[in-house]
Amino acid sequence: MFFGSGFCGLLYQIVWMRLAFASFGIITPVMSVVLSVFMLGLSLGSWAGGKWIENLTQKTGMPALSFYGLAEGLIGVGSFAVPKFFSIGETNLLSLGEMSSAGYLLLSASIITFSILPWCFLMGATFPVMMMSVKGLDDANNTSFSFLYLANLLGATAGAGLTAGVLVEILGFNATLWVAACLNFVIAFVSLMIGFSHHHMAASLQTSASTPLVSSRKAVLPVRTTGLAFSLLFTTGFTSMAMEIVWTRAFTPVLKTTIYSFALLLTTYLLATWFGSYFYRKHIARKRVLSTAQLIASLSVFAFLPLPFGDPRVHLKELGVLLSVFPFCSVLGYLTPKLVDEYSSGHPERAGRAFAVNILGSILGPISAGYILLPHLGVKISMILLGVPFLVYLLTYYQSGSLRSVWRAAFGSSALVLLAISLFFITTYEQGEADGTRVVRRDYAATVISSGSGMNKRLLVNGIGITELTPATKVMAHLPLAFLDHPAQSALVICFGMGTTFRSLMSWDIKVTAVELVPSVKEAFGYYFSDAESLRKDPKGQIVIDDGRRFLKRTTETFDLITLDPPPPPESAGSSLLYSEEFYALVKRRLRKEGLLQQWFPLGETNILQAVARSLERSFPHVKAFRSIGDKGTHFLASPSPLQSPTVEEMLSRLPLRAKMDLVEWESSRPVHMLVTELLEREIPLDTLLNQDPCVFIADDWPYNEYY
Repeated sequence: MFFGSGFCGLLYQIVWMRLAFASFGIITPVMSVVLSVFMLGLSLGSWAGGKWIENLTQKTGMPALSFYGLAEGLIGVGSFAVPKFFSIGETNLLSLGEMSSAGYLLLSASIITFSILPWCFLMGATFPVMMMSVKGLDDANNTSFSFLYLANLLGATAGAGLTAGVLVEILGFNATLWVAACLNFVIAFVSLMIGFSHHHMAASLQTSASTPLVSSRKAVLPVRTTGLAFSLLFTTGFTSMAMEIVWTRAFTPVLKTTIYSFALLLTTYLLATWFGSYFYRKHIARKRVLSTAQLIASLSVFAFLPLPFGDPRVHLKELGVLLSVFPFCSVLGYLTPKLVDEYSSGHPERAGRAFAVNILGSILGPISAGYILLPHLGVKISMILLGVPFLVYLLTYYQSGSLRSVWRAAFGSSALVLLAISLFFITTYEQGEADGTRVVRRDYAATVISSGSGMNKRLLVNGIGITELTPATKVMAHLPLAFLDHPAQSALVICFGMGTTFRSLMSWDIKVTAVELVPSVKEAFGYYFSDAESLRKDPKGQIVIDDGRRFLKRTTETFDLITLDPPPPPESAGSSLLYSEEFYALVKRRLRKEGLLQQWFPLGETNILQAVARSLERSFPHVKAFRSIGDKGTHFLASPSPLQSPTVEEMLSRLPLRAKMDLVEWESSRPVHMLVTELLEREIPLDTLLNQDPCVFIADDWPYNEYY
């Protein structure tokens, strides 16, 4: 049952995270808040469950297993409640304006907290409640926490892998939530039936409840002091969850941005933690448990391993990066249940209190990483700072003489060497490995790097190349506007990038709005174009910091053209939100009667291209497709009104002089007539891009491009 509980818990975390991204924006603070609130609920539930369960069983006469069943049943109800709460919250926040405002960030965090905290509270309460059940069956068992912790971790690992690798791909998000809810209800039913059919269990629990809350049994291994144990529990919780956030950003260039990569990192994290817990249980059976001092010595070294392994000059692939975090997580998986067992000796209230301290650290870790460490210090310094506390603990054990001389010499010297290497020699993907001009900007959403010169300038967001100076980004503006047989009045750009498309649209002397998720991308505009400042001051142009979908929902404006170039690659986690049928429905609401959508699809997998084409074909009655110059991708044009391809002469007559000059700015050797001719000759029949299977399309609930 506890395996199933862990399975559902991770499934909910993954799916609720995705739903939060869709409702409140794909930004680091949203991820940090979801993780922190998840941990807050677990912490409060663990503390409250341990504090109340003995009195509840004594006063009601109900066995603890029945309360466990009730908790699991209510968690299943949360499966359906959370999406509704997110939807209501998203709608109510539309009036707050740009996503970058402090008010929006605060209120969105509050809504996320309100939506998921109650169910996470119940998840946390299941630990001490189940421990009480075990205590009723075997009062001599003083390591029940680590046993349950191991089962829960194994379920969580399976949940992380199967949710991304199987369930969402086959069923979609909503049906996946149904699977978890049904499993919760089955666990609840079985628990209630067993609980009510074994009245002797309740009687034994009542007897044990009359004993003092602090068990008189001797701990498995004595903890030096309660204060030190709690300090270690808090620190391990804080650093482990903060490092998960930092690792996600640090290793994105290696693991890429697909949902499978994120799931692989999470699964590795959980599997390593389970691995450590498993060996702790084996060592208990053999009575050869490692000392806390030995484990701290190991952590002081392993905390710094991801830095050299993550250096781009080492050129390690996915396996090397994942292996670098495995030792650290394994030792944490050994140390955490060990400390809780030592403090609690199997007593539910004490275990709940200790586990709550650990999870309290897990609450503050993601928030600190997302709001303080990464925006202000970057990946490298953040990882170093998160490893430093273990050096401090190691020094404490040095002074106490708890470590043998061999351990002191081996791990102490290794830790100091790794620290020195990390400080003075290591670089990260965030910093880049190329020499030359580089400007680094950081904010709550991402780390943005502008590098290069001339036509070789680059834009990297969290180490991933986003775009380059290419005529294709100019065509995203000029081709669709030239399709209109009437003068355009306004245009909307979703995803600002280097600002090329925004700049090209401004050459038409129309009102242009650009929407960009990452504030630092907007600030980098001047790096790529010398006239950026004058364009930003032009009253006809504005750059808004917001999520593209959210902007479409909150604005009352309509546009002649909506053009977008989603962040590459198309299979990136969350990218379906800019390719789905629900997104296109929002676009249609903000297009004028004869308006156009220009959807860019970069060169990539054919099956995803076919899914995008099918989604557009299902959403718009009129769709055309053009291969880009240089064969870098496909320009889709979609409209509620018929689309008539202009002749070369018609297109030339519709292009303003400034637009013609802009179009050939990087193709000075080719006259504009030649470029226009080539553009129009690159039209592709839409039928050739459609998969024979009509079910190959992209929807919010079934993101084919992410789960394929």
